[in-house]
Amino acid sequence: MTADLIAVVLLLAVAAYAGAGGTDYGAGFWDLTAGGTERGKRPRWLIDHAMAPVWEVNNVWLIFVLVIMWTGFPILFQTVFSAMWLPLALAAVGLVLRGAGFAFRKPSRRLAGRRLYGAVFAVASVVTPFFLGAAVGGVASGRVAPGTAASAETWSNPTSLMFGFVAIATTAFLGAVFLTGDARRFDAPDLVGYFRWRALSTLGALTVLAVITGFVTHEDSPYVWHGLTHGLGLLFVVVAGVAALATVWLLLRTPSVWMRVTAVGVVACAVIAWGMAQRPYLIPTSLTVTDAAGAPATLTWLAIVTLVALVLVMPAVVLLYWLDTHGELEELSDAELRSGSGSDGDGATPGG
Repeated sequence: MTADLIAVVLLLAVAAYAGAGGTDYGAGFWDLTAGGTERGKRPRWLIDHAMAPVWEVNNVWLIFVLVIMWTGFPILFQTVFSAMWLPLALAAVGLVLRGAGFAFRKPSRRLAGRRLYGAVFAVASVVTPFFLGAAVGGVASGRVAPGTAASAETWSNPTSLMFGFVAIATTAFLGAVFLTGDARRFDAPDLVGYFRWRALSTLGALTVLAVITGFVTHEDSPYVWHGLTHGLGLLFVVVAGVAALATVWLLLRTPSVWMRVTAVGVVACAVIAWGMAQRPYLIPTSLTVTDAAGAPATLTWLAIVTLVALVLVMPAVVLLYWLDTHGELEELSDAELRSGSGSDGDGATPGG
């Protein structure tokens, strides 16, 4: 029972990272495709302003996923990271380069430096979700099992490749939806239309890729296909479809926070549908939740620590997002800094 509970927590953590981290990766995708220096100036300006306050916090969910895998399901952790160390290592390198590129681009004084760091950030934002998706596809296809040796086949098979492309399209969709709302928040009506069209087009591309992935999965991963077309898996697929239609309807109206909620709902429901389709396996059809679980005492303490962590972390994360969406974390302008420097509000210097 405890093992099943921890497995559900792991699935929800993956869904949280797909939604939160996916939004940031999507911003990098649009940074990459924004065009040259002049053409892409406005979109990149919005991306920098929208991402800066919260981009690091989204990796909390990735750390959460790794800790639960390592502690709660050590056999799963060993199996996945042994058989697919290469794509996961490339994803880890992409994470580091992406963060470094974003951090160094803005303060760089030279144009060449800004271009270099910007390119690193943008390319890594596409490469990283692809390799993470390919690794997930390797698990879903059942090509990984305890004792499987590392090989290209584990992550370059049809299911893995489609999952990688779906991951890129998903992040692009989320990024465009969130940037549409940010464009309205920053009073940039030209960018509202710019990102709204991209959100709709990437949702269409994502739908096409999802259908193709369904056909590929039918042939390449029949167990997961059966789970996606029956029971809880099918239910969450249907809910994801409804959320997608709601997102389209909201995108065609004045941007609001509900547009983001439904977009994240699309991704979260798709991830949960995949998890439900694999039941009772963590790796179809070779490793069940029960077989992969750690010692009962370890799982009990992991459940307690997870609850404590959520109580401590969730309020802080919610507060951070609330402050950001209400404009409380925006940088001070040069004029504001000059007007506030060395004065207490009435022109007198402190202590004078």
